[in-house]
Amino acid sequence: MKVKEVADLVGISVRTLHHYDEIGLLTPEQTTESGYRIYSENDLERLQQILFFKELDFSLKKIKEIIDSPSFNQAEALEMHRKMLLDKRRRINTMIGTIDKTLKYKKGEIVMSNQEKFAGFDFSHNPYEQEARERWGDKAVNKSNAKLNSFTKAEKKEFEETFHAIYRKLAEVRHEDPASEIAQERIAEWYQFLNRIGTYSLGAFKGLGQLYVDDERFTKNIDQYGNGLAVFMRDAMTAYADNLQ
Repeated sequence: MKVKEVADLVGISVRTLHHYDEIGLLTPEQTTESGYRIYSENDLERLQQILFFKELDFSLKKIKEIIDSPSFNQAEALEMHRKMLLDKRRRINTMIGTIDKTLKYKKGEIVMSNQEKFAGFDFSHNPYEQEARERWGDKAVNKSNAKLNSFTKAEKKEFEETFHAIYRKLAEVRHEDPASEIAQERIAEWYQFLNRIGTYSLGAFKGLGQLYVDDERFTKNIDQYGNGLAVFMRDAMTAYADNLQ
């Protein structure tokens, strides 16, 4: 199968498949003389494993390490995927139950305890944290976490409001040239904001922007503010870092 056929079959972008090839995560067994990638049955099985791991919030780097390990066993991995997805489904079902109860509570049909209002929520694990640690090390992440944890309730509220305001302002100008004056003014606000909770070098800032595009989870969350915002931010962050370096 050619790359477009695989993309259509699976429901991911051609760009994502190209990226998987570039980082050595999924390199097709054949390439034609014209440069077309040809995916085999084995390639599709590997892609299936990759997508199972991604669904469970593994980083691309960790997925590659696991799948390329000499001890990797596909059948064992599928059993593990099944178990973890069942756990995830149980948590989601609990959260759906919490929503149903809350709707009845709001209608005055039932009494609901504070504990019941938050059944199913689990913030003990940040799916992005491991990826951040792999890219920039424990020290930077621990420093950011410590800073966030030191905030008062009022400071956290102000932090969240500022965060959303910056993204909305960036979304307003996402159709402008990323290197334009207005785009650079607003991306500078994002750089300054990030350095409130950590220490981001210009190189790390540029790398973070690339992650917004490389990782579909980030792209999806960012593009909620406006389609194409992740790519715009990546380009604006690159221009900002390059201009100041």
